[in-house]
Amino acid sequence: MTDFPSSAAGTELETARSGELRRVAIDPLSRVEGHGKVTLLLDDEGRVQQARLHIVEFRGFEKFIQGRPYWEVPVMVQRLCGICPVSHHLAAAKACDMIVGATTLTPAAEKLRRLMHYGQILQSHALHFFHLSSPDLLFGFDSDAGRRNIVGLAAAHPELARRGVLLRKVGQEVIRMTSGKRVHGTGAIPGGVNRNLSAVERQELRGMLPDAIRWSREAVQLVRELFEQNLPLYREFATFEANTLSLVRADGAMDLYHGDLRARDATGGMLLDGADYAEYWEHILEEVKPWSYMKFPFLRRIGPEHGWYRVGPLSRVTSCDFIPTPLAEFERRAFVEFDDGCAAHATLGFHWARMIEMLHAAEVIAELVEDDDVSGTELVVRGTRAQRGVGVIEAPRGTLIHHYRVDENDMVVRANLIVSTTHNNQSMNIAIREVARRYLDGRTLTEGLLNHIEVAVRAFDPCLSCATHALGQMPLAIELLAADGSLVDRLLRH
Repeated sequence: MTDFPSSAAGTELETARSGELRRVAIDPLSRVEGHGKVTLLLDDEGRVQQARLHIVEFRGFEKFIQGRPYWEVPVMVQRLCGICPVSHHLAAAKACDMIVGATTLTPAAEKLRRLMHYGQILQSHALHFFHLSSPDLLFGFDSDAGRRNIVGLAAAHPELARRGVLLRKVGQEVIRMTSGKRVHGTGAIPGGVNRNLSAVERQELRGMLPDAIRWSREAVQLVRELFEQNLPLYREFATFEANTLSLVRADGAMDLYHGDLRARDATGGMLLDGADYAEYWEHILEEVKPWSYMKFPFLRRIGPEHGWYRVGPLSRVTSCDFIPTPLAEFERRAFVEFDDGCAAHATLGFHWARMIEMLHAAEVIAELVEDDDVSGTELVVRGTRAQRGVGVIEAPRGTLIHHYRVDENDMVVRANLIVSTTHNNQSMNIAIREVARRYLDGRTLTEGLLNHIEVAVRAFDPCLSCATHALGQMPLAIELLAADGSLVDRLLRH
């Protein structure tokens, strides 16, 4: 048994010699997190021969934390991300629980961490849908770019934009109360938490939650209506068969904080179930490709060619047996049954599934606020020390793995992080390829056509560097080059 998963070295050669294909570059991508670009290779007839998503940024956190004491890690690693730091904070804290021997947390610590996490799910899903993706869905993929942004949304749908802001505020207030700050808090520590909720804080949250639940239900209905109104497009856009991976509870229920690994194939057949994430390397390996800093994970038993998979809301909603809150479970059933399951397999189904999870998060928060354990005073436990810890959590974008090894002096000597977007790497590349071939083959480039590629990427809500969201228009510089290297066409959007 290996202590860290080994990488399968991969080398990929171009199918055509340099100069035989024209190259289109979308550089940089924004209205996503971090920095990346898309390149397309076109033949002389304008047909797409290759489409790739490149991650051009190197963060290096796995090296930064080496030589630091393990108890600093939950605070340090959340600097990976300005919009979902709670996910890294809690995944690292769960890994450190194993190091300090905290096999079972106190009821207060367990529920306070869950409350923090579901606040994170609520605020992140609200931000992504209302601020980043809804302009594409409401105005159209090729609508006027000057309108297709958060400012245009606020002008055309002011109440919708307002609800997005207020839903995010609810999640941020939950995070502030449980972690100490809205961004980069310190609430989770190895073995538990360092704060609880006061009676005043619980009452404050009670006043926010009825509207949060109502608005979340209406957001689910909005996405369903968009599917119904645009069914041919939504059914086919960037749709492809994929394996799925997520955590589920022992009884098969959705659990975004804890559980065992489950993987299904494209038909729903079980590939992996009840797998202990503490030995994730027995099931997941990572392949390296020379054109991206991001690795390509795959299921070990299937291999790199066919073992890639998809994570995130679409996978979680379709992989679990049920959602353990009534309103979200009702919506899950409607989702998987819609039009013979077309939404459950569509890339744009991510948005619908994301809103179901947002509703679930609001319901869970409402339940936890009424639980007196969140005001408990027994917050930390310790046990037999270990030198290795693995923490896995379902972040807003999908399964997040943190793995650390420490020495006898409590210093981190090795670290491995597999973030949600890394799991989705191959899926995003395939989505880009499908959209490029369907909408760009043989056609003159326009901003609206290129936005189709961006819509496919945004559906995954990627965090390309686990940095911060970039709001507003996506700056693009697109060039078409002839076989001799001369410029054929150029399109700029500032």
